[in-house]
Amino acid sequence: MAAKPVLYYFDGRGKMESVRWLLAAAGVEFEEVFLETREQYEKLLQSGVLMFQQVPMVEIDGMKLVQTRAILNYIAGKYNLYGKDLKERALIDMYVGGTDDLMGFLLSFPFLSAEDKVKQCAFVVQKATSRYFPAYEKVLKDHGQDFLVGNRLSWADIHLLEAILMLEEKKSDALSGFPLLQAFKKRISSIPTIKKFLAPGSKRKPISDDKYVETVRRVLRMYYDVKPN
Repeated sequence: MAAKPVLYYFDGRGKMESVRWLLAAAGVEFEEVFLETREQYEKLLQSGVLMFQQVPMVEIDGMKLVQTRAILNYIAGKYNLYGKDLKERALIDMYVGGTDDLMGFLLSFPFLSAEDKVKQCAFVVQKATSRYFPAYEKVLKDHGQDFLVGNRLSWADIHLLEAILMLEEKKSDALSGFPLLQAFKKRISSIPTIKKFLAPGSKRKPISDDKYVETVRRVLRMYYDVKPN
């Protein structure tokens, strides 16, 4: 029996959360090692497993993978969430890239001052509702299918749902002008593996709090308003 993937990161969302989402959607159980002290992090650095001296890192299939996109690419390909051919893969990459742009605005949110959080929230909502959500609404309208690519579940669908739910935490009616995305959200959320991940008690992380921020800053010796790598 193959060993479970092991995820090395903080006990919070950050860049690892999309990895958790993808593994959970694929029905793959995984283990986690949470970085809580500077000593843990320095031990990883000294061991040489962090190629670019950064987390996330995932142990999977005998490899120690770093760089979030490389990790997600591998998981999507391994578990048939990356399209059936090169054209579908290109579309998935394009949609995931767009969603990444949107989610990037949210990653730094926990590390901002209260004043900057208000400004960032307004900025992200404006970008989502004027640029990103209209694009995905059009994709769904144009092909009339249940999923973004190939009429089957892919990484693109999972990533978009993650982003939608993150934005709804900031503005609950963010999808009010997008009926096809509302239906998409309901449909993807009902897939058994995803429904399980969204249920209480799963390994999905809550909104990052002050404890998470302090842990990240302490471990990485960050004393200014930036996000972790």
